[in-house]
Amino acid sequence: MKLLIVGGGGREHALVWKLSKSKKVKKIYAAPGNPGIAQIGTCVNILATDIQGLARFAEEKKIDLTVVGPEVPLALGIVDEFTKRGLKIFGPNKKASRIEADKAFARDFMLRFGIPAPKFQVYETASEALKYTKTINKYPTVVKASGLAGGKGAIIVNTRKEYEKTVDEILVQHRLGEAGKRIVVEEFLTGQEASIFVLTDGITITYLPASQDHKKLHDRNRGPNTGGMGAYAPYPTNRRVKNIIEQVIIQPTILSLKDQGMDYKGVLYAGIILTSLGPKVLEFNCRFGDPEAQAILPIVESDLLESLLAVIDGRLSDVQIKTKNHWSICVVLASGGYPFDYRVGEEIRFKDSLSSKTLVFHAGTKMDDSKLITSSGRVLSVVTTHENLKIAKQKTYEEIKKIHFKGMYYRKDIGNSGMKKMKRKRRR
Repeated sequence: MKLLIVGGGGREHALVWKLSKSKKVKKIYAAPGNPGIAQIGTCVNILATDIQGLARFAEEKKIDLTVVGPEVPLALGIVDEFTKRGLKIFGPNKKASRIEADKAFARDFMLRFGIPAPKFQVYETASEALKYTKTINKYPTVVKASGLAGGKGAIIVNTRKEYEKTVDEILVQHRLGEAGKRIVVEEFLTGQEASIFVLTDGITITYLPASQDHKKLHDRNRGPNTGGMGAYAPYPTNRRVKNIIEQVIIQPTILSLKDQGMDYKGVLYAGIILTSLGPKVLEFNCRFGDPEAQAILPIVESDLLESLLAVIDGRLSDVQIKTKNHWSICVVLASGGYPFDYRVGEEIRFKDSLSSKTLVFHAGTKMDDSKLITSSGRVLSVVTTHENLKIAKQKTYEEIKKIHFKGMYYRKDIGNSGMKKMKRKRRR
């Protein structure tokens, strides 16, 4: 088979790497791809948002399957266009992608069908949103742009002054553009977070290993939110919590989407927070997570391609996903200044040879006169797996010492929460 992977980040590199291991794959293209992907497949200069260009390329090259990485092409209707042309593609259609692309819709959906979630209000004007300050009796609270804002649309505000400033920036100054035409103001919840990933053909649900993303820039979950500074998998949950997530959140969501005429086929990613009152949904996403995919895919033992095809063909019940009895640690190496004004164009050097068992997924890199340089905020994802979580973490950070670029920054505590949970479990 000939595959096309849409996107050019760390998630897409991980998908290309995993799918290339299938015996059914003859050739992989990536649009636009990156230098890491270029070592496995062929990169083509087509933007992930160029739906017509991607469809023409798939027709010209007789692509057997297209796999969509980022959320924006899904929200733009890439699946609808490819399906109309008779092209096989993995991912939910435009209507079903609203579960991520429109947070106001998603919150209304959760409220309507009893999916546990934070309390919320939706506002379209600053005057309406500012009236809300009279009803807030405690901070922090969360302000979210309803549309897709590239990971910059969720702001935690700690005071009334911060809330008013954020409302002004989004609804008056339009700093987030179309994504901020409406805002969702949510109750702030506390607890451990988990990323739950399932494949579904609209009826059958198959679980991938759960993961924990680390959104905050600094260790111990301090600093501003980012697109993700690292992840580990699997995320350890007890049977009671797992049952609640499956029976109260995931299954009702898939069934309710179908009842509403949204035949959801693809990956559903539920960002869960484990509160003292039970698991609640922070967000739904319509694609693989980044950096969670980089942590999860290396411990999936079975042929991912078989599962993706089964989703599209409506026969997911015939396929099982097998996972290794390993832990996986993914640490993101970021540019200095990320997630705000960060430096690019810095040469990336590998001071020593990396272990053959270490995976390095490219996210923000490009080639310049035969040199590998930084081109974005999140630059590389370094991944190691091992039967022991502590050893997996140790090996990952040992490998990171072999990589250097000016201003390189990374968190040093990825996986710590997992080790704490395992210690508590052993004590019991």
